[in-house]
Amino acid sequence: MTDDGIATIWVYLSTTPLLGLTITLVAYGIAYRAYLWSGSNPLLHPVVSAVTLLILFLVGTDTPYEAYFAGGQFVHFLLGPATVALAIPLYQQLPKIRRLWLPVLITLVSGVTIGALSSVALARLFGATLQTQMSLAPKSVTAPVAMGISEQIGGLPSLTAVMVVATGILGAVLGTRLFALLRIRDDSIKGIAMGITAHGIGTARAFQVSPEMGAFSGLAMALSTFTTALILPWLLQWLGWLG
Repeated sequence: MTDDGIATIWVYLSTTPLLGLTITLVAYGIAYRAYLWSGSNPLLHPVVSAVTLLILFLVGTDTPYEAYFAGGQFVHFLLGPATVALAIPLYQQLPKIRRLWLPVLITLVSGVTIGALSSVALARLFGATLQTQMSLAPKSVTAPVAMGISEQIGGLPSLTAVMVVATGILGAVLGTRLFALLRIRDDSIKGIAMGITAHGIGTARAFQVSPEMGAFSGLAMALSTFTTALILPWLLQWLGWLG
């Protein structure tokens, strides 16, 4: 393709919502190819690589985020149906879920409580402001809910969104390596741990490992989101950490 042809395509895309949609799909396609080429190395997780490529593109072309999101919102919309579709692998694992409901419940409450309170406690220890502490508290649940919780307890939703993404990426990259180091082989156990700590990004990684791990990760992600929204404000208030 000639330079004139590329320039024509760029001018057309830059003036329509197709820009955001096109570069999102291209970035993920490149990232996924790199992930396969690396032998599924978690350090090259497609979500991490695609986000990096998108950031470089937006900065390099001086494209406003609003212009990108005009088309990127179509992919954002699909998050809803994708989340609902997690019910299918969950249904396939229903007999095992019924047998493990008590361990799952205990792990869920423990994981949500320890994850949130340890973040706040460490932030307090290092002298972070109260607003920063509250922004960190819901970092392990999916972004829209985490931002709502953060606003309710006095945090900064934008900072919470960044921490949610960072937590998910770290969980997806390091989670499987940590399971191997600890010699944890049961996919249901690994899935629960991944879903509680790394929400949607971790669940996507879990599905790459096995359908069973993905199903339990999706279950844990949904239940931990509900549990965090339900108990975290009350728990922080009871401890006197809300200020």
